[in-house]
Amino acid sequence: MRLCSNLKTLAETKGVSIRAIARDIDYRLESVRLLYNDEMERYPRDLLTKLCTYFQCSISDILIFEDNSVDQVSAEAGQ
Repeated sequence: MRLCSNLKTLAETKGVSIRAIARDIDYRLESVRLLYNDEMERYPRDLLTKLCTYFQCSISDILIFEDNSVDQVSAEAGQ
């Protein structure tokens, strides 16, 4: 299992860009971009709070657990 960002899906569903999200929540574009692209290693609480308020959702809608055991099995089989 790994924790993944679901921000891209939320943004696409609402039809908003990363730039618009960053501007609307008054947060650094680079941080929003990292979360959007699931490249963030640590999740700032203030960013998650602002996103939950913006999208009117819970943290579990923004961050999801992804089962990567299938990927691991495939990778091990290829070795």
